[in-house]
Amino acid sequence: MDRKIRVAVIGASGRMGREVVKTVLTESDMELVAGVDRSSGPIDLGRMVGFEECGVKMSNDLELALTESKPDVLVDFTGPHTAFSHTSLAIRLGIRPVMGTTGFTPQDIAELDKQCQDKGIGGIIAPNFSIGAILMMKFAAQASKYFPHLEIIEYHGDQKLDAPSGTSVKTAELISEVREEIRQGNPKEEETIEGSRGGYYNGFRIHSVRLPGIFAQQEVIMAEQGQALKIRHDSYDRAAYMPGVAIAVRKVMTYSGMIYGFEHFID
Repeated sequence: MDRKIRVAVIGASGRMGREVVKTVLTESDMELVAGVDRSSGPIDLGRMVGFEECGVKMSNDLELALTESKPDVLVDFTGPHTAFSHTSLAIRLGIRPVMGTTGFTPQDIAELDKQCQDKGIGGIIAPNFSIGAILMMKFAAQASKYFPHLEIIEYHGDQKLDAPSGTSVKTAELISEVREEIRQGNPKEEETIEGSRGGYYNGFRIHSVRLPGIFAQQEVIMAEQGQALKIRHDSYDRAAYMPGVAIAVRKVMTYSGMIYGFEHFID
């Protein structure tokens, strides 16, 4: 592009939103044009994240902010209860959505893809923007061709709303693309405590751990006779997601349709 990419951030005063604001303000090819958060006053977004004033004030009205600022891209890390409506609104206004929010059903994604196609714009819904996490998913899918007996364990803080995580679901989907369903374990096994074996997905199990003080980790455990393979990724800080967010903001400017999964942007 011969100009900077105009970016709006929703949930801008949240923990992820603040990291996105910092990223946009420091990327030379991006311009922060709007920040939206219903629970925050009209603070300057630069001052909010400890930078110099940037001249962009927080808004509490999403549609008004988007209409007035005319961004190219909307970045959203809010919550599953508003994910679809925010995305649909952005597309209707011709704004490319970059969604780090989980909670979309396959039907939602198909509908949003159609909306993007009709508008001739691109968008992305990504359960995880960490490049390390994406590599973990890819490695697990590749290894599952040779180690089809596996389980996924994901760890997050106790305030996370969805279980299993979007990352573990996406990992399971990628594995299932290359691995035939195998019903693992003893066929006569019985749970004496409901749920103790985890959630069932295509023959294997997903376990969700929710404890205070944990940020985000996931491991895929694979085993065959006499050996085991563990593929694990740990995120310690929200900054881990920001290089991926910056890549997504640039990539959606060149796509048409809704992309599901950041792995499509990693060669």
